[in-house]
Amino acid sequence: MTLALEGLRVLDLSRLYPGPYCSMILADFGAQVLCVEDRRFAGEPSMPSAMRNKRHMTLNLKSGEGRAVFARLARGADVVLEGFRPGVAARLGVDYETLSRENPGLVYCSVTGYGQTGPLRDLVGHDVNYLALGGLLAGTGSSPAAPPAIPGTQVADVAAGGMNAALGILLALLAPERTGRGQWVDVAMLDGIVGMMGYAASLWFGLGERVARGDSMLTGRWPWYRVYRCADGRYLSIGAVERRFWKTLCEALGRPEWADAQYDAARAAEMHAFFEARFAEKSRDDWFAALRGLEVCVAPVLEADEALASEHVRARGLVVETRAPGGGSQRVLGVPIRLSATPGRVATPPPAFGEHTDAVLAELGYAPEAIERLRREGVV
Repeated sequence: MTLALEGLRVLDLSRLYPGPYCSMILADFGAQVLCVEDRRFAGEPSMPSAMRNKRHMTLNLKSGEGRAVFARLARGADVVLEGFRPGVAARLGVDYETLSRENPGLVYCSVTGYGQTGPLRDLVGHDVNYLALGGLLAGTGSSPAAPPAIPGTQVADVAAGGMNAALGILLALLAPERTGRGQWVDVAMLDGIVGMMGYAASLWFGLGERVARGDSMLTGRWPWYRVYRCADGRYLSIGAVERRFWKTLCEALGRPEWADAQYDAARAAEMHAFFEARFAEKSRDDWFAALRGLEVCVAPVLEADEALASEHVRARGLVVETRAPGGGSQRVLGVPIRLSATPGRVATPPPAFGEHTDAVLAELGYAPEAIERLRREGVV
């Protein structure tokens, strides 16, 4: 079956999660992704799930011959992806300006925390820092009196970084049809987080109000958009925003008279107390069974293992069996983007560190004795 990005050639110099997640998306849909890392990183922790469908080679970019090898690779590439701090790629001679001289159609994507410009460009950081500076962390938590709550997954790395990088690359790949040239895609995780703050921005720009932890429309102010503890100590989520859903919920819980009090601040405390007591009467799964057919926007709060084993997740192909490195099989996350004609796939397991170094060099025309010399001299 033809894949959507079949024939696209990607060189991935990134190491931490945002870059590999981006190139995983491209590889899942057929791009030929070659990951290039210095051999000094062998054995360091990585995210193996993001390395599927790719090849991997080692290369010392601090050596002149290593840079020459990479330049040869870049001349035949469509995309170069890197996650260095600003200025590092230029010092290594693998920046957009250098590589595009010999490959004008190259799309070059840089993924950083704070971008290539601005007063924070050189600040080091991780996911929690980007959420903090982007305003998202301040609004996440149970109440204004409680500290901000760190999400259970890397929102900035995955959504603001990896996904935006993949989107930016695909947009840039379309542009040469009109311009005839590639371009530099500058993806900053802070930019992505700020771009996700539409609700908070609307409140602030329109009303001068901040999103308060546990005390705004989407963070728990009203009983119809909250998480409730059930009799078994597990939790149920309610998202009955539209009036018809709220009305149905009130009727189901025995309070039809509250249908017109959805935004009644004077009764909010009374409704909160009732809902908390009511949902504490049954288990999470009993409540879900009772409410799921009534159209009230309800869902159980699943632990990660429960979610990964759920019937719906399995039916959607979000967990699949694939070959494990060294033989056998393993469960991995599936492809979350579904195309009807050119779907993605999980075809190959994560490669061993440097597994394809010799093969890639041979494809570039290096003889076996030359490859051995490069290895002996620390170039690969």
